[in-house]
Amino acid sequence: MGVLRGVIDPELGTDIVELGMARSVAIADDGQVNVTIALTTSGCPLRAQIQREVRARVSGLPGVSSVHLSWEELTPEEKSKAMARARLNVSKNAPDTEVPTTTRILMVASGKGGVGKSSVTVNLSAALARRGFTVGVMDADIWGFSIPRMLGIEGRLGGSPEVGKIEPIEMQIGEGLLKVVSMGFLVDNEESALMWRGLILNRAVQHFCEDVAWGPMDYLIIDMPPGTGDVQMGLAKMLPQAEMVVVTTPALAAQKVAVRVANMGRANYLRIVGVVENMSTYVAPDGSRHDLFGAGGGESLANEVGAPLLANIPLDGAVAGGGDTGQPVALGEGPASDAYQALADRIVNEAAPPVDMAGCSARLLAAAEDALEASGT
Repeated sequence: MGVLRGVIDPELGTDIVELGMARSVAIADDGQVNVTIALTTSGCPLRAQIQREVRARVSGLPGVSSVHLSWEELTPEEKSKAMARARLNVSKNAPDTEVPTTTRILMVASGKGGVGKSSVTVNLSAALARRGFTVGVMDADIWGFSIPRMLGIEGRLGGSPEVGKIEPIEMQIGEGLLKVVSMGFLVDNEESALMWRGLILNRAVQHFCEDVAWGPMDYLIIDMPPGTGDVQMGLAKMLPQAEMVVVTTPALAAQKVAVRVANMGRANYLRIVGVVENMSTYVAPDGSRHDLFGAGGGESLANEVGAPLLANIPLDGAVAGGGDTGQPVALGEGPASDAYQALADRIVNEAAPPVDMAGCSARLLAAAEDALEASGT
């Protein structure tokens, strides 16, 4: 069983013993070893590769005269446990990225399109930068990129050959700073249609994680594509320290779909920071409030996924106007601006405060080394 730990399921990335796929091993007096392997499915296309690996490793042990394999299939419960174990291992052994380990990563996600996820990303990022934070903004909605227009930023991504990394487009907001990366900075015009499939999409977001010189950041806010597809699962593997903010509207249909994205995040061991209900209430010029899209969807979703309701963003025409003109409503005045300021305060002070490294022994050691170097000691 010990040598079988060297046999890795190519699809799940974890050894077959830990996954529970190595059912049993029996050793006969004549040196024949009988190994029973349970596959995730009887028609597993990787069966031949696993078989070669098992035979090669077991036959190399002293005293083994032959190797005989028997095949079974994992039960639904065993398969579920194996998948959970594989996801946990992936989350603990993520690839290196350019995102600093001290950066608080928030994935702004939704179950469906049209709920205002991008406007939440833009305005939350702007509100955080307004407080003096350095905030990265990753537009991971590769097909539906909109962040450059909503922030009023133009430019092309590039970098110096010496660094060998892509430099994000920067935007100063008060004492804070936004560092923005989007496919919108790589295409000739905003109307370009990207007809990409799963592997290419994953490669694009992998570049955003591994090949962008993000530098120091307090927060990285990621505008996720809607749903639970390739990009979502790819980012969950690359950035296992990330947390999710789930956006919904008051409508019951949006709330039910949003549960799926929360479940996807939890299945990949991502913490759900909380829920934002967008387009919550229309505030008329006379101050009267009207629930045009129903009421209670955000609170219902928060209760169902066991996470706090962070904010109710009212339906305010200034939000759409600001997104069209590149002037985030969070930097202005009005009901929506007030709601985004309150959301940013709750993120910073309660739900996902920035990582404080001031008293960290590693930070103190680095400061001491810098002082010694400066003094020439």
